Amino acid sequence: MSMGYEIRPAKKEEMKIMVEWAAKEGWNPGLHDIDAFYEIDDKGFYLGFLDNQPISSISAVTYENKFGFLGFYIVKPEFRGLGYGLRLWKEAIKHLPNQNIGLDGVEDQQENYKKSGFKLAYGNVRYEGMGKISEVKNPKIVTISESIFADVADYDKDVFPVSRESFLSTWFKQPESLAVAYVERGKVSGYGMVRKCINGFKVGPLFADSAKIAEILFQSLRSHVGKGNKVFIDVPEVNKQAVSMMKKYHLKPIFKTARMYTKELPKVDLNKTFGVTTLEIG
Repeated sequence: MSMGYEIRPAKKEEMKIMVEWAAKEGWNPGLHDIDAFYEIDDKGFYLGFLDNQPISSISAVTYENKFGFLGFYIVKPEFRGLGYGLRLWKEAIKHLPNQNIGLDGVEDQQENYKKSGFKLAYGNVRYEGMGKISEVKNPKIVTISESIFADVADYDKDVFPVSRESFLSTWFKQPESLAVAYVERGKVSGYGMVRKCINGFKVGPLFADSAKIAEILFQSLRSHVGKGNKVFIDVPEVNKQAVSMMKKYHLKPIFKTARMYTKELPKVDLNKTFGVTTLEIG
C-alpha cells in the first residue's frame, strides 16, 4: 500500500545519502564535509521520501537569518519530471522567508531558477589539475591554528556575505585537509584550504589580497595534495586574475555553474575570491 510522498528535515546521519547522490551527479563532494555543513544550520537539510524511501534532497541553510544558500538539489533519476523536486523546493524555501538566497545551479536550469525569483550574478567554473611534488617553503605561509583563527575569521568577513566563525572552526578541522593563511607583519592577507574529496582533493576557499599571494597559497595547497593526485577548484570567472592563474598552472575547465541570488549581489570583494568555499553552501 502506497504511503505517499513525505518531506522532512534530514538527520545528520542521513546527510550521507545527500553526499552519495551528489557524488553520483559528478559534483565530487568532500569526504568529511557533513559536520561543518550541519554546523551552519541543522534544520536546513531536507529529504523527500516516497513510500518511506528517500528519492529527493535539498539544502536551504541560513546564516544569521540574513543570508541563505541552496544546494544538494537532487531527485533520483527515475523519479524526475514527476513534481517531487518542485514540492521539495517549495517546502525548503519556506525556511528562508526573508533572506537573500544564493545558489550555484547548472546552466541549463537557469531559466527555472529565474522563475523562482533568482537573478544571474556570474559564473563559477570548476577546474581540474594535478598536485605538485615540491614543497613550498615560505615563512609567511602559516597553518591555521587557534592562535590566528580570529584573524582569519575576521578576514573572511570581507569575502563572504556574513560572519561564519562556527562553520570555519569546524571546516578547518577536517581530516585529510590543510588550511593555511598568508601572514605578513602580523596581518592576514589571504587564506585557503584543501580537503579530500570523493575524487582527489578540492581547494576551497582560496581568498587573497592579490594574485601573487593567491598563487603562493595555491602552490602550497597543491604541494599538500602531492604529485599524482587530482586537484579541483571552483573559480568565479569574473576574477580574471584567478582564471589566468588556472591557465598558468595548466588546470582545465570541466564544468560551469551559474551563481544566482534572489536579491542584490552581496557586497563582497570578488577580486579577492580565487576559489569559492563549496558549491553546496556558498
